[in-house]
Amino acid sequence: MEAQPYATAPADSPRLESLRVDPLLTSEFDADPAGVYERLRRTYGPVAPVGLMGVPVWLVLDYHEVLEVLRDDSQWRRDIRHWRARAQGQLPRDWPLLAGYEVRQTMFMDGDEHHAARLTHHSALRPFQDGHSPQGWELRAAVARYADELVALLAAESGSAGYADLGAQYTRPLLLMVTTKLFGCPVGLGDELVMDLWRMLDGGLDAGPATGRAAACMTRLAAHRRRRPGDDLTSYLLLADPGMTDEQLGRELLMNAVYLNDITGNMVMNTLLEVLRGNATVRRSVSDGHLGETLHRVALVNPPVANMCFRFAARDVRLGAFWIRAGDIVSPSAAAAHQDLLTIDTSHLVDSTASTRAHLGWGAGQHQCPGAARELAGMIVTTAVGRIFDHFTKAELTLPPDQLPWRSGPVVRGLRLLPVRYELRGTPPESHPVPPPRHDDEAPSRHDDEAPHAAPSPDPRSRGLLSALRRLMPGAGRTG
Repeated sequence: MEAQPYATAPADSPRLESLRVDPLLTSEFDADPAGVYERLRRTYGPVAPVGLMGVPVWLVLDYHEVLEVLRDDSQWRRDIRHWRARAQGQLPRDWPLLAGYEVRQTMFMDGDEHHAARLTHHSALRPFQDGHSPQGWELRAAVARYADELVALLAAESGSAGYADLGAQYTRPLLLMVTTKLFGCPVGLGDELVMDLWRMLDGGLDAGPATGRAAACMTRLAAHRRRRPGDDLTSYLLLADPGMTDEQLGRELLMNAVYLNDITGNMVMNTLLEVLRGNATVRRSVSDGHLGETLHRVALVNPPVANMCFRFAARDVRLGAFWIRAGDIVSPSAAAAHQDLLTIDTSHLVDSTASTRAHLGWGAGQHQCPGAARELAGMIVTTAVGRIFDHFTKAELTLPPDQLPWRSGPVVRGLRLLPVRYELRGTPPESHPVPPPRHDDEAPSRHDDEAPHAAPSPDPRSRGLLSALRRLMPGAGRTG
């Protein structure tokens, strides 16, 4: 008898679709996702069946199992065409998460196709990765300048002391401005983009139309840059792969916009929150100037992507206490995995730099966030956070941490707003020059004459654009 190369699920093992599952996204999950993860872990072990907007999904909870799923691309596929329930027409017709996953883009490809697409991205991002190249220097200077201008606008509107929402009045407009710069967007393109990305990721009733609008916006940008190439990521993607159609390039830009605006924006907000709520180790790394290490610590305790992109089983496999059948859908949870990791040895993990870098904030395996993209995201986060603490002499939350409102969807757990009472160092008549970028773990010199110690005055040409952007953001009014 010929040996079977792979095991098959026993006939009497429960099938995902036959299990009674409770919905994951409940008011309890909104208030305390960590408590829900722990309850599921006690009930089912490292892998739990849950309902996600009416669809049964395997939720992977423990660090070892999550890492196994992320690293084994031959077993766990990203291409949605491997999903049996979709192929057999068993999904609700208007399942709100489906539109985003059907965007045919690098992150949802496998094998050679995925490898080739990653090489294209690596080539296109390379000019912006190096802080000493003209493109890298200009981007870093722009991020710092935008941050300074937003703080200056806050000072001009509310004075040197007052109340602010660091989400609507700082983080979200900052990331939108960076996207406009990096992508080479013409003025006026993408005003509604951030909100559509939220709708797509959070799986609202209008997620499908929102995905279509965002994709169309990026496709128009692709066509524009094909006609008028510039010194921007869109043009470099075309240079790396001239055979891409406008629609293909638009899909790539769409997912890059997701990471740049939503995921990186969450990381900025989460980092600010951990400092403001008094996380001692995070505060220590900020005060020591080690913002790169701060980023690792925050990604461990509060990852910007709570539940990572779905995987689909290529063949039957046992995971945790269950047999996962070929074509089943699996959701690896970074937030639950980190919770499990911290439980193993909390004191060791908090004090060890090596341990903080075990976080899954960038993913793992062949589909982890490309190195160039990680460096750019790290630069944006450290600059955004560093600029706030350069300019603010005081900032404190105006709500208790457990009363802050969160976007608690199936993918991200991001703050809707971050209300603070602040005091600025002062408002001189002119902006300070942007200093050369420093390495992530290099402490800033306290005697650097170019280091900004006061809120700069906004460029008058920027004031109208910044005000327009801010008006588009929900919750942009004064908070206090």
